[in-house]
Amino acid sequence: MKLIDELPFPVDVEDHVEITMADGVRLSARIWLPREAHRTPVPAILEYIPYRKRFGTAHRDEITHGFLSGHGYACVRVDLRGSGESEGVLADEYLPQELEDGIEVIEWLARQPWCNGSVGMMGISWGGFNGLQIAALRPPALKAVVSASSTDDRYSDDVHHMGGCLLGDNLSWASVMFAYNSLPPDPLLVGDKWRDMWFERLEAGGFWLPTWLSHQRRDAYWRHGSIREDYSAVECPVLLVSGWADGYTNAVFRMLEGLNVPRQGLVGPWAHTYPHLGSPGPAIDFLTEIKRWWDHWLKGIANGVMDEPMLRAWMQDSERPTTQYEERPGRWVGENSWPSAKIRDQTLALRQGSLGDPAKMADPDPASETIQSPLSVGLFAGKWCSYASGPDLAHDQRQEDGGALIFETEPLAETIEILGQAFVELTVSVDRPVAMIAARLSDVWPDGSATRFTYGLLNLTHRDSRDHPSVMQPGEKTRVRVQLNHIAQQLPAGHKLRLSLSTSYWPLAWPPPEPVALTVHFHDSTLSIPIREPRAEDRELRSLGDPQGARPSGSRMISPEQHEWLVRRNLASDESVLEVIDDRGTYVMESTGLEVGAKAVECYRACGNDFDSVAGETVWDRSIARGDDWRISTRTRTRLTSSATEFHITGDIDAYENDRRVFCRTWQISVPRNLV
Repeated sequence: MKLIDELPFPVDVEDHVEITMADGVRLSARIWLPREAHRTPVPAILEYIPYRKRFGTAHRDEITHGFLSGHGYACVRVDLRGSGESEGVLADEYLPQELEDGIEVIEWLARQPWCNGSVGMMGISWGGFNGLQIAALRPPALKAVVSASSTDDRYSDDVHHMGGCLLGDNLSWASVMFAYNSLPPDPLLVGDKWRDMWFERLEAGGFWLPTWLSHQRRDAYWRHGSIREDYSAVECPVLLVSGWADGYTNAVFRMLEGLNVPRQGLVGPWAHTYPHLGSPGPAIDFLTEIKRWWDHWLKGIANGVMDEPMLRAWMQDSERPTTQYEERPGRWVGENSWPSAKIRDQTLALRQGSLGDPAKMADPDPASETIQSPLSVGLFAGKWCSYASGPDLAHDQRQEDGGALIFETEPLAETIEILGQAFVELTVSVDRPVAMIAARLSDVWPDGSATRFTYGLLNLTHRDSRDHPSVMQPGEKTRVRVQLNHIAQQLPAGHKLRLSLSTSYWPLAWPPPEPVALTVHFHDSTLSIPIREPRAEDRELRSLGDPQGARPSGSRMISPEQHEWLVRRNLASDESVLEVIDDRGTYVMESTGLEVGAKAVECYRACGNDFDSVAGETVWDRSIARGDDWRISTRTRTRLTSSATEFHITGDIDAYENDRRVFCRTWQISVPRNLV
């Protein structure tokens, strides 16, 4: 990234500005303000998240908001109620209180003498979510939104569930927030009340997993904050951003189709990161891109931003399978509308081991095939959402396909390119009332190595409804449709396209209550893939440039980062373990003197075909200190197991001040399984 020291406008930074809510709670903001704004008011850009502006996102904030502010915007980074230096308690994601606070912050910004009354919201992940949700509440001063790695449907397309299946990331994410919620504010900013604020948070718990597991279908809990319920509620322009390695690509395409406001979509090769920090690369000059967006919608500059394609997507070239890419070769393609009339669905029939043109495939013989996948299928699946901070992408699928039904084409006669959402329509029967299907598409190289490029999950009890699931009738043929994640992918001539179907995908998804035999009946079972022909106009797309940003404050590393994914098989006990080490190291921030450390170890286990042996555990160690006089550390532990009828949750927290334990608490909670 090119770091810029001289920007058009000099900027002053205030680290701790308190914004008082209607109930008296004060939220803490960090503000980048162009000096010119005191004479000529400017638009404000709000980023509103819980990830600790003092250290959690400080580096990113300085790069991003320093750049935008230096181009004539008041940039405001606010910690949610109960996070960072903001007072109160953070009780869950996206609660009405959070959204009401956000509206109050927008109104406060619009009243400031340095603001011209126009406000934009930007954010990635949590900030992308609440940007959309607050837009749906229509505060008058909110004029436009940039929403990255977000969703319009909190149940169907978020970290908690996929296709009605419980995601392993539900446990992982609950543990991340449990650890974040355990930390105190910085005494240098809030003064002597820091300890009272800390203990208020510790007493409140911040342990959200039992709540999330109490809602296993798409009920009112998940519908709240899901703008898919009423797209018409959003009345301001929206720029939607994601990446193919991210967990939130589907929502970009759904919102491009469903929203009725000026909108654009940008999908690159990236994981769950802003595109100017994008990995896998290539990263782009995203800050200039969103500056153009803000210039148009907040300053009224006619810069032609809306004359460009509605969707710009990175068409990925074929790549060997690996768990971490530095860069994904490819090219940008554009679509002027979505869905695109220029993309056609190609249907392939399933036969034993084969995929092909239905008109050229003989009647199926045999007529069906049955699979009961071992629990070890999924050990090489990677994360539901890659964070580009370790080897968390899917490995060579040959290690998974021995426990799956596979269907593949003959070597392709010519290169094909896919853009959109593939789906599988199957006639199936099962021998248990609760079952799942994991469907994967892979690019198979001539030497047999297989790169997974998209996949989808379906809890078969959700085949007709996410709101009102119903059991499968053992032995009864049922028609189901499995949606796979949107993707843009090239498959070269000479390669094969492979579809793999399995009845488990642990630990990416929690398995069914008991082993399931799935029978696929071939006669009318098909795969549909969206084919996009290359177009000359793609070569005329405007370049997105190389990344640049404002220069951030420095930091000094004390202990290095370590990111490992370790798969262990004990052949004596038949136990399989995936251990994920996410050690973010320890460093000192030069501008604040804060020493910060964070390390997580996640373990996911299963033994043989014993579905009661499935267990996930995450331990987080976090620390924050300044010199020798103020040292805080916390350890949080979350463990999830299950039986055929219940989930069993254990949570522990220990908090230390200057090496003395000052707080501890344990939870032990059971939640009934509800067709999961």
